[in-house]
Amino acid sequence: MSSESTPASPTTHVEREIAAQPSAWRAALARLDDFRPDLPPRGARVAAVGCGTSLYMSRAYAARRELLGAGETDAVAASDFRYNRRYDHVVAITRSGTTTEVLDVLRRLDPQVPTTVITVDPASEAGRLGRHVIALPMAAEESVVQTVFPTTALAVLRADLGDDLSALPDAADAVLVEPIPVGPPTHHQFTFVGLDWAAGIADEAALKCREAAGAWTESYPAMEYRHGPISVSGPGTVVWVFGAVPTGLAVAVEGTGATLVTSDLDPMVDLLRAQRLAVALAAANGRDPDHPRSLTFSVVLDQ
Repeated sequence: MSSESTPASPTTHVEREIAAQPSAWRAALARLDDFRPDLPPRGARVAAVGCGTSLYMSRAYAARRELLGAGETDAVAASDFRYNRRYDHVVAITRSGTTTEVLDVLRRLDPQVPTTVITVDPASEAGRLGRHVIALPMAAEESVVQTVFPTTALAVLRADLGDDLSALPDAADAVLVEPIPVGPPTHHQFTFVGLDWAAGIADEAALKCREAAGAWTESYPAMEYRHGPISVSGPGTVVWVFGAVPTGLAVAVEGTGATLVTSDLDPMVDLLRAQRLAVALAAANGRDPDHPRSLTFSVVLDQ
């Protein structure tokens, strides 16, 4: 597979934060024993809530937790939380700790339900509302477009489930200095897909390219690609698979003339390549990835 873009020195906040992920993961994983008592116990029925990027990390966590047999887990958009459902524990992911919909959930929950807030600032309003707080100051960000905080939060959650992530920071260091496999001007549309928990990673990859670059991106569970989304694929488009490639998918993509991107990387590591693609697309589209259109650092709604 030919290279489309080579790494350059970081010049924006988002580029520096993409590059900071391996060290943030190491720092957070070193504190796993401190975090574990505040996370849901095995067998608990859990809701993971968030908005935007945090919702996609919740989806990845929920799918991974169920796949590993740790207990029933729902991933729910904070704005769509179902208060009539019984949960043993609620995990809220919020970088700023100020997102209106997440705060609403924390305020409205039955106070008997344990809550864990994962955030950068434990003194934020969400931090004050949560019964347990996991603070990740090593993943603080200046950019509106989230990169280092969500993956660091997911690293903590995955490690708590028993995933061995010890090799991931070094693998992430390696992909940061390798050319990204596709990009402008050769490709103009990107479909990201993944199986199981990697579907949440695909959602996040697509969001990064939309936020940072205004690019035409889509995302789906991998097996859903052939049920309609395949119709947008063709020459000049990309289908990027996180994790295992389902049987028959490669042949289907090749039949459209689209470029297929696969790797043996852990999907969370492969996400760094998609984040770098987002920066490359932003440059090609004349966008500033630190100032995406119509977005702010935290969504605080007028009540």
